[in-house]
Amino acid sequence: MDFLKQRILQESEVLSDHVITLDSILNQQVDPQMIMELGQEFAKRYSEEKITKVLTIESSGISLGFATALELGVPLVFARRRKTLVSDPETYSERVPSFTKGIVTDMLVSRKFLLPNDRILLIDDIIANGDAARGLIRIIERSGATLVGVGIAVEKSFQVGASTIREQGIRVESLVTIASLQGGKITFE
Repeated sequence: MDFLKQRILQESEVLSDHVITLDSILNQQVDPQMIMELGQEFAKRYSEEKITKVLTIESSGISLGFATALELGVPLVFARRRKTLVSDPETYSERVPSFTKGIVTDMLVSRKFLLPNDRILLIDDIIANGDAARGLIRIIERSGATLVGVGIAVEKSFQVGASTIREQGIRVESLVTIASLQGGKITFE
């Protein structure tokens, strides 16, 4: 994933020793060709898992989840962060803190989209403390579906998110791992 590392070096901004913005490549603006390549990579890594659905969270995970689901030929399901007037009243929900937003948010997934016979691949753009991913894992567990793994575009290994998920025995595939943002410098593993 050298091309992703290069894009991060060229287009991201390190805001502190713990925060990096990926707005120009993964979060607010996306390069469709790059997103498709990342989705193809996740699909390749999990091709033997008989995945039936890809799950992500709105909004930054949607493009990456879509590309992965398209490549796998399965539906994409995304957790909403708030109820709307037309939201399904039968939902799985979790309250989780958001590292980047600095607030607690709700994650909601309609019960009709996660079934006990589903084999779920969880996809997200970046993992820091892992609260959103762990919240989605709890939703998957309550649904009775099987989590086959977690795909993360950018892992910040100096924060505990991915390691706490791996400690649960869950397969985590990160395309790029950032070891440090110390002094405004991006260091990859």
